Amino acid sequence: MSEITKVILDAMGGDHSPGEMVLGAVNAVKEKEDLFIYIVGKENAITEALSQYTYPKEQIEIVPANDEITCHDAPVVAIKQKKESSMVVGLRMLKEGKADGFISAGNSGALLVGGQVIVGRMKGIERAPLAPIVPTINGVCLLIDCGANVDARASHLVQFAKMGSIYMEHVVGVKNPRVGLVNIGAEEEKGNALVKETFPLLKECHDINFIGSLEARDFPYGAADVAVTEAFVGNVMLKTTEGLASALIKKVKEGMTATPISTIGAAIVKPQLKKTLKTFDATEHGGAPLLGLNHLVVKIHGNATNKEVKNAIFQVETFKKQDINAKIREHLVENAE
Repeated sequence: MSEITKVILDAMGGDHSPGEMVLGAVNAVKEKEDLFIYIVGKENAITEALSQYTYPKEQIEIVPANDEITCHDAPVVAIKQKKESSMVVGLRMLKEGKADGFISAGNSGALLVGGQVIVGRMKGIERAPLAPIVPTINGVCLLIDCGANVDARASHLVQFAKMGSIYMEHVVGVKNPRVGLVNIGAEEEKGNALVKETFPLLKECHDINFIGSLEARDFPYGAADVAVTEAFVGNVMLKTTEGLASALIKKVKEGMTATPISTIGAAIVKPQLKKTLKTFDATEHGGAPLLGLNHLVVKIHGNATNKEVKNAIFQVETFKKQDINAKIREHLVENAE
């Protein structure tokens, strides 16, 4: 058997907690015997959810945490005051080295604060960006940052580009990933002050494949493998992409069932359509890692289902096997000294 990957799962954070969290963990350990999962949260609720399934019980352990951080809690206050919440208990366990990664569908702001305050950033990393995988017409693109650092500086974006390039190459498997700087035009002289300052710095980075500016309309077409931006723009891009995809799928379904003839046609194309739509399902790639911390923290959607939970668990396993943190230290920290 290969080395065990240990994962801490916040069972109380999401809209469908703890049911979907527990089912995701169960499905993960049923598929892979080299996983061990700590499920953190309200013991009775987790025990009841687990009782519905048959699974290798030696691969799952419940860690009691009687409090929880809700979406209405102020992030900094919640992390400081709710010390027995599932999120804080799990992050403390991660800091103590009890697992290889922590996954939560909970309050995004609290997770970002907790990740940086409790787990801590690597020495030399200025900011820890949130980096989701976004499906494109040609594959996927890593959007970095999408929510952690609204007021970023040029030096932060340079580090984001390098961390994103490492992640895409070693976790996703994209060789020599193309790095684009999100901009309002292709020309180098365009953009706001942050983009204009960052562009020449990225041009001087010989350890990444910088391809220049990336316009938002080219993002869904896979014009880059890593899209670099600060969190405000990144979050707007991410949510616009998710919302537009959902709206288009809804309209397609309505159109395919509008008449008896279209319904017959829908039955014919349904298998291929499902196969196509699956390639645009972001949950197939797990969650968004908070890169640059001492240990891996992964944010999944608040409405995450068991499939996203399972894939996020597998994501932690890949992160560990590829030793991503060591690669980040080697390329960003040691080279800067």
